[in-house]
Amino acid sequence: MPSVDQISRELDSFAPPALAAEWDNTGLLLGDAALEVHRVMTCLTLTRDVAEEAIASNVQLIVTHHPILFKAIKNLSSQNRDGHLLLRLARAGIAVYSPHTRFDNAVDGINARIARQLGLEQIQPLRIRTGNDQYKLVVFVPETDLERVSRAMFDAGAGQIGEYSECSFRLPGVGTFRGSPASNPTIGAKENFELVAEIRLEVICQARLLESIVSAMCKAHSYEEPAYDLYPLKTVSPRSGEGRLGCLPEKQPFESLFELAKKIFHVQQLQIVGGQETPIRKVAIACGAAGEFLSDALRKRADLFITGEMRFHELLAARTAGIVVLMPGHYASERPAIEQLAEWLSGKFPGIQAFPSRCESDPLRYA
Repeated sequence: MPSVDQISRELDSFAPPALAAEWDNTGLLLGDAALEVHRVMTCLTLTRDVAEEAIASNVQLIVTHHPILFKAIKNLSSQNRDGHLLLRLARAGIAVYSPHTRFDNAVDGINARIARQLGLEQIQPLRIRTGNDQYKLVVFVPETDLERVSRAMFDAGAGQIGEYSECSFRLPGVGTFRGSPASNPTIGAKENFELVAEIRLEVICQARLLESIVSAMCKAHSYEEPAYDLYPLKTVSPRSGEGRLGCLPEKQPFESLFELAKKIFHVQQLQIVGGQETPIRKVAIACGAAGEFLSDALRKRADLFITGEMRFHELLAARTAGIVVLMPGHYASERPAIEQLAEWLSGKFPGIQAFPSRCESDPLRYA
């Protein structure tokens, strides 16, 4: 059976840590990474009721969309709500993992799935991510070391570019050095001026993996003092970003999209801002509480903005701007994906039982 660590790594690959919002707290938040997993439960929010369901269901891992801990804690005590819940889960031997905004923004994440279900084309991020979360690592290796060093770096996570792994660039050249009297050169002799046929090996590294990749490279390299350079990269990826934006094949009346949205989100009612007579072609999507993306939707000239919930003054701004807004609610905008995540886990790890929480429900009711 897979371990918590193996499942966590697969989730990291599906929804990479680099996609998380800066304020978010994602990944493995609680538990023993070496623990063997037989049963996994997914949920939107890890409440006390959901925790008790997990314990009663004898699960070893909970994958909760919303992190149980958003901020650093100063103490872990049964006298506060989060502390009591964490201690209860720890005593039961249950690990907790959260993908949160990484899952929202992944290539096959929540927003992308909603876009596909709506029948959108030319799907792209609503807000393109830019950042210095990648480095280019350049190392100079003798030809005899090339495959050993490159393999060590790939195994540590280097060379990942989008859907492609083990990416590198290799250029032959000549390196020179003169070892000091205290040196112990692998090639040539100390105090001699040496010329060595070397390969310039370049790979891309995620910032979070940089230390382990450099360590793996140095261990695999035969030189006493490997020469390498690190370059921080300002990256812009057209597939990597927050929310989603796309176009319908042709303009559709609002009413047809309204009915389709109710089916997608499994709701009987939707909150609406704006004129229902507006024909819809371009649609912006941001699940959860995502009123902050209204400005992006307006800048991209979207006709419709779909989000879970928005603040009152954001709604007023949308009405003034003339954009139509559909809100199924925070819970409804994300819960269907939690069920799909359980199916995805079952497909990746056929030997385990993965299922969504059955007791979880929307705290809001309509009367």
